[in-house]
Amino acid sequence: MTGTIWAILPVKEMQGSKQRLSPLLSPEERVALMRVMAGEVLDALCAARGLAGVAVVTLDAWTTAEARRRGARVITEGAREGHTGSVTAAARLLAAEGAAGVLTMPGDIPAVTAAEVEMLVAAHGAAPAFTIAPSHDEMGSNGVVLSPPSVVPLRFGEDSYLPHLAAARAQGVAPRVVRLPGVAMDIDHPTDLAMFASLALARPTRTLAWLRETGVLARLTQAPSAAAPSAPRG
Repeated sequence: MTGTIWAILPVKEMQGSKQRLSPLLSPEERVALMRVMAGEVLDALCAARGLAGVAVVTLDAWTTAEARRRGARVITEGAREGHTGSVTAAARLLAAEGAAGVLTMPGDIPAVTAAEVEMLVAAHGAAPAFTIAPSHDEMGSNGVVLSPPSVVPLRFGEDSYLPHLAAARAQGVAPRVVRLPGVAMDIDHPTDLAMFASLALARPTRTLAWLRETGVLARLTQAPSAAAPSAPRG
């Protein structure tokens, strides 16, 4: 890899993950789904050209092994401090080591491709700069590039997209918005699974194959009432 921007992928310990999918998936299925999705995001980041490296912030044993197998760096500092805390801790560490910028994405956007990662980085301007790729509903922040790494304070969670735009402007940085279909398609609710499965960009993914093989797709069509979202997305 080359370049001055490091990718940061935060992955929390997977036991008990994706609670909002519990109307449709068992705890074991939620862990299995999170593993296949995180693996696809990690593959896209590792295959993208123009990055200085890929850092995975995690204490999860499976994720640690998968990251190292792909040649990614594992950072444990801040791994239990939530999405915002883990990304901020990794960005601080990488900046101290000389990284000029960081890119961060979540582990639940399985349709992301290396080409989209490259497009997001290519759209990023000279420092100080802040570039963001929103979720499909323009509530979540699914891809964020910052240079320098601390140029804008991050705050992931419910409805983070507009607050991130406001935070960038408050720092005197005009945010650049890049809409990318694979990055936009995050999976938090059963309705997201149904939407994901209907998209052409999902066809080549291992996640869609897993949904078919496990019968989750059939479950979605047989019990549509289970697909009602139970909480706001982040």
